[in-house]
Amino acid sequence: MRIAVMSDTHDHIWKLKQALELIRQEGAGAVLHCGDLCSPFMIRHLGEGSEVPIHLVWGNNEGDPKMIAEVASRYPHVHLHGQLARLELGGMRIAVNHYPEIAEPLALSGLFDLVCYGHDHKAFAERRADCWLLNPGEILGMNGRSTIAWFDTETGRIHHEELS
Repeated sequence: MRIAVMSDTHDHIWKLKQALELIRQEGAGAVLHCGDLCSPFMIRHLGEGSEVPIHLVWGNNEGDPKMIAEVASRYPHVHLHGQLARLELGGMRIAVNHYPEIAEPLALSGLFDLVCYGHDHKAFAERRADCWLLNPGEILGMNGRSTIAWFDTETGRIHHEELS
């Protein structure tokens, strides 16, 4: 299974639409969002822009969590997990949260094969013990690059892809 991982969209609709088009073209089996979606209207774009399961965690910039949850409830394939998602996808044990200081100990815990996080907007992938620690970078492009990451559950390979 190919999993698309994104984070820190910060209401950038246009880059999110690019990412979702790429995800459709590349055939992701699931999408993970590591937080800082920001506004409820972004959930509508996610829900309508992809048919595969989308798993989201809260970041530190979610403007209206109650309304985000209400909008998400309209899309059965959009799943809000709160601060931490614990998933099994493609036979892999996966954790998703927003903060690097939480992600690092999760990766070292031995409980997961992949731990994804965001917050610092820096694309990063590195093995920690027997676990991949992955930051997809940012959709926003505040630091000059808008990126998503791909994780292949069959090969364990990670690839960061820049949006145009």
